[in-house]
Amino acid sequence: MPLRHFITTQDYSRAEIDALLEQAAAFKRSPHGQQLAGKSVALLFFNPSMRTRTSFELGAFHLGGHAIVLSPGKDAWPIEFKPNTVMDGESEEHIAEVARVLSRYVDLIAVRAFPKFQDWSVDREDAVIKAFAQYATVPVINMETITHPCQELAHVLALKERFGDLTGRKYVLTWTYHPKPLNTAVANSALLIATKMGMDVTLLCPTPDYVLDERYMTFGAQNAKENGGSLKVSHNIEESYRGADVVYAKSWGALPFFGRWDGEKPVREASKHFIVDEAKMALTNNGVFSHCLPLRRNIKATDAVMDSPACIAIDEAENRLHVQKAVMASLIAQR
Repeated sequence: MPLRHFITTQDYSRAEIDALLEQAAAFKRSPHGQQLAGKSVALLFFNPSMRTRTSFELGAFHLGGHAIVLSPGKDAWPIEFKPNTVMDGESEEHIAEVARVLSRYVDLIAVRAFPKFQDWSVDREDAVIKAFAQYATVPVINMETITHPCQELAHVLALKERFGDLTGRKYVLTWTYHPKPLNTAVANSALLIATKMGMDVTLLCPTPDYVLDERYMTFGAQNAKENGGSLKVSHNIEESYRGADVVYAKSWGALPFFGRWDGEKPVREASKHFIVDEAKMALTNNGVFSHCLPLRRNIKATDAVMDSPACIAIDEAENRLHVQKAVMASLIAQR
């Protein structure tokens, strides 16, 4: 049987996603178990983390396992990922050795590695986590690269807790202003999971330059067709919000401007009105609001929205713990 990784939910069927969510809900009701007893997971962070590190470490502990946290280039050797390269730079060892050695030590490897933001044609290849999956002989988990599948599960679990069946719910994935251009990972993932759940999804963004990579738009359209939902792009704020059941906010950089952010800045600065506020939420169908966190208050969403009963961002953040336990338990069970 081929080794199963958890790198993108697009590799998982709707039935498999539903099974993970059911297991996560069970862990939420009864947090402790022995599914990882005597097992270990290496958590490799190439980028900072708070919720991801805490929830994975604690999740392993809750299930009787042990987590080892590593930051390559800081408390571990810098790693080279390019094949057939002459290693005369900063990197001290190659992924071919790193992944195989860690596989001899631990039962799971989890990786957080953001894109470099210089060239999307390079970043979209997701080379770091794909290299781990290529060389590892244990399951690999994506803790966020150019997608964030664990956040997807946490998000949709929070929505199911609020609504039950999500089919046909109107879902708005809205771009919001941020003073810096950010990764598209959460937006990519929100699009994937919302369409996989059969919701009617609107991608709301300032201009066509902010539409997500064609790969995820194509997957989203495919998911919608298979699960009874829909997907469209809009630049009309009022039209998009009206009647929405869910508003999910995220800031991301426009792909055509990767590596030359000065060109994007005028559009970004002119689009601060995309902030999620009370007036926009009043247009919804008593909709809920969420965000993956961290969130800059009164930049992405107002205090009033964040502190309202409609905000389920904290529920979503808590659910990271439960869904990640479900992912780890399911991957361990295959071994």
